Amino acid sequence: MEEVRVLIVGAGPSGLATSAYLNHLSIPNIVLEKEDCYASLWKKRAYDRLCLHLAKEFCSLPLMPHSSSTPTFMSRATFLKYLDEYVSKFNIKPRYSRNVERAWLEDEEDGEMKKWRVEARHIETGEMEAYKAEFLVVASGENSVGHVPEVTGLDTFEGEIVHSSKYKSGKAFEGKDVLVVGCGNSGMEIALDLSNYGAHPSIIIRNPLHVLKREVVCVGMVLMKYLPVSVVDGILVGLSKLKFGDMSAYGICRPKLGPMQLKYATGKTPVIDVGTISKIQDGQIKVVPQISNIDGETIEFENGVRKKFDAIVFATGYRSSANNWLQDYELVLNEKGMPKSGIPNHWKGKKNVYCVGLSRQGLAGVSFDAKAVAQDISNNISNKFT
Repeated sequence: MEEVRVLIVGAGPSGLATSAYLNHLSIPNIVLEKEDCYASLWKKRAYDRLCLHLAKEFCSLPLMPHSSSTPTFMSRATFLKYLDEYVSKFNIKPRYSRNVERAWLEDEEDGEMKKWRVEARHIETGEMEAYKAEFLVVASGENSVGHVPEVTGLDTFEGEIVHSSKYKSGKAFEGKDVLVVGCGNSGMEIALDLSNYGAHPSIIIRNPLHVLKREVVCVGMVLMKYLPVSVVDGILVGLSKLKFGDMSAYGICRPKLGPMQLKYATGKTPVIDVGTISKIQDGQIKVVPQISNIDGETIEFENGVRKKFDAIVFATGYRSSANNWLQDYELVLNEKGMPKSGIPNHWKGKKNVYCVGLSRQGLAGVSFDAKAVAQDISNNISNKFT
C-alpha cells in the first residue's frame, strides 16, 4: 500500500494541469494513466488534420501561457509540443499502464479522517497496485470511452465501421461512399477530409446547429468579457447569416438559443467551419436524415431513401468512464459521470474528491478547474494546522 497526499486519475491535459499546479504549491501527488503515454487522446485518437479551433489565449494550461511565436490557431503537432514542454517544466511523472479498477472511501479508523483507497492494475504485468490518498482527483475526462449509438441492423453492415477515435485520414477511403454519423466539429471536419481525399461522403444532420468561422468565435470569446451573452449571441448569429446565409435548404437549421447560451445550457459547441459548408452547398458532401435501418451494405434513412455505403464513420463523441471505477461517484458526479453540481462549483465534491475537465468548457475550463482544485486542496491542508 502506497500512501500519497493527492492521487490523480488520468494524464490528459486535465491531470497534467492539476499535477503541475500541485507541484507549484509543493503538494505531493501521483498521476495514474491507463495508456502508455500522457495526452493519449491527442497522441493516439486524433485525426491527422486536427487543429485547435479556439485562439491560443483560450488554450493554455495553468502557469504556462503560449509564447508570442505560437500561431494563433495551433495545429495538433504544435499543441503536443506545448504539452511536452509543460510536462518537463513542472516535472510531471505519470505512472503509465495503470488501469484504475476500483476507488472507494475507506471506513474511519480510530477516529482518523477517512481516506481514499485506489486499486489499479498494471496493464503490462497484470499486478494489482494499491494506493491510499487523502485527496482524490477524477481527471479521466469526458472523452474517455468512444460512444457508438445503437442502430437497427448495424451488426449486419458489410462495410467498414470506424469510430472517429480510430479515424486518421480520408486517404484510405478514396472513391468510396462513406456515411458520417454525427455533425459536431469532428463529424464536419471528417466529412471535409473525406471529400478532399476523393471519397463521396454523406453526413447525418438531424438537430439544429450553429455554424461559425473560428475568427468569429474568437471575437465572441473576447466580447463575452464586456457584453451580456444575449448581445454577443446576436452579433455572432448576425455574422453567421452574412457568411453562410439561410442553410435550411441544405438540411441545416439554427437553434433558437444563441451559440453562447446553448453552450452554457447544454455544453453543445457551435460548429467551427473550416470549409465543410461550401462543400455541402455545392453538393460534394450530401446531408441525409437519421438512419432507420441497416441491411447489409444498404442503409435506409427516415425519409425512405436507401443507399449503399462502403463505410460508416461514427463521430458520435465519447462518454465519461469514471462511474465504472469510482464506487462513491455520487459524491461528485451524476449517473452519467458528469459533475453533480453546476458551474462554477462543479469541480468540488464531498469527502475530498474532485473532478477536473468535465465542465465542457474546453482547455480554458480545464485550466480553471485545475487551479480551483489545487488551491482548495492547499487551503484544506493549511486549515489542519491552524
